[in-house]
Amino acid sequence: MFSRDTWKEIFETIQKNKLRTFLSGFTVALGILIFVSLVGLTNGLQNTFNKFFSDDASNTFYLFAGRTTVPYKGYKSGRQIEFDNSDLVDIEENFPLFMEYVTPRITRSALVKYKNESNNYSTRAVAPSHQHAEKTIIMRGRYLNEQDVKNRTKYAVIGRLVEQDLFGTEDAIGKYVDVGGSMFKVIGVYQDDGGDDEERRLYLPYTTRQLIEKNTDKVDQMIVAFKPEIGYAGAMAFDKSLDKFLREKKYISPNDQQGIFIRNVADQLKQNQQFASVLAYIGGFIAFGTILAGIIGISNIMVFVVKERTKELGIRKALGATPRSVISSILLESVFITTISGILGMIIGIAILSSLGEKLEDFFITNPFINTGLAIFATVILILFGAIAGYIPAKRAASIKPIVALRDE
Repeated sequence: MFSRDTWKEIFETIQKNKLRTFLSGFTVALGILIFVSLVGLTNGLQNTFNKFFSDDASNTFYLFAGRTTVPYKGYKSGRQIEFDNSDLVDIEENFPLFMEYVTPRITRSALVKYKNESNNYSTRAVAPSHQHAEKTIIMRGRYLNEQDVKNRTKYAVIGRLVEQDLFGTEDAIGKYVDVGGSMFKVIGVYQDDGGDDEERRLYLPYTTRQLIEKNTDKVDQMIVAFKPEIGYAGAMAFDKSLDKFLREKKYISPNDQQGIFIRNVADQLKQNQQFASVLAYIGGFIAFGTILAGIIGISNIMVFVVKERTKELGIRKALGATPRSVISSILLESVFITTISGILGMIIGIAILSSLGEKLEDFFITNPFINTGLAIFATVILILFGAIAGYIPAKRAASIKPIVALRDE
């Protein structure tokens, strides 16, 4: 039951022992604050990893051609490897069970003009499936399609910022732009979550780029997407099979690391997720240690508090106070201080995380946060152990005979 006298006594005790109360509360608040901050920063680190890989599809391989460093099957070292259209066809025909789509990519820089406005932009000559690889979002118009590739149309899909730079408030759809000396009709405007650099690009049919470049069939690189249902193990097997197939076709030694390179996004994602998980475990372990340190700190303080009040407790027992009333008085004081301090530390910690936002992006921490339920749980745990920390010495003090307590120095 609520006792006004008990709470009056508690507040009077707190008032008389400001330093002791502050130290008790500070230990608890600091423990919760550090716990919330550590967990929040760890979550912010995981956000960065997720953001880095969410811009593009994660079920993809990026294939790069290099220069051989090892002689193989009569071919000398130093040979420049090139991809061409036949590679696209061969990959589709040989890996139908694994592959979802394949798209070439030919990257060029070009001066793009519209009326009196001009600027240098990166152009990418691609197939329609490239939209899935880059997660390109069409704002207006449409993306490239198979007919554009087949007919080698001079169509372009431009980024949001390209339209803003060249057209201002004018709608770019249906207008013609000069791309490196060739006129292209704008059929779509896109946006990309990858940032400004991604939105200052133009996408063209890869066959049109090849036609412009003396009707070549060469491509810079290829992007191959595997079917998500094959899983991580299937993706790794596909990676090895694809690497072996291309090395045999291009006469590249299996031991030549420079002749061809496959960037496996799925493997990179898994490795980075594992790394982030390890950091999360480390952060969680340190955070748990902080809570434990707070529990030990409040326990030590409560032992000192009870020891300091031994004579007072003896007088109260001599005047008829029951052991239960002695214990409840000390326990309520402990829980009250721990609760107020814990909640305060939790609120400050959450407020700090909320104010950071993207300010720590340079340190690979984006939008740090902590689940409110976890923060409350940690606070409740510390309050619970604060109560236990007060109960144990209080029970010991309540069991001492009044005459012994009065003799305590």
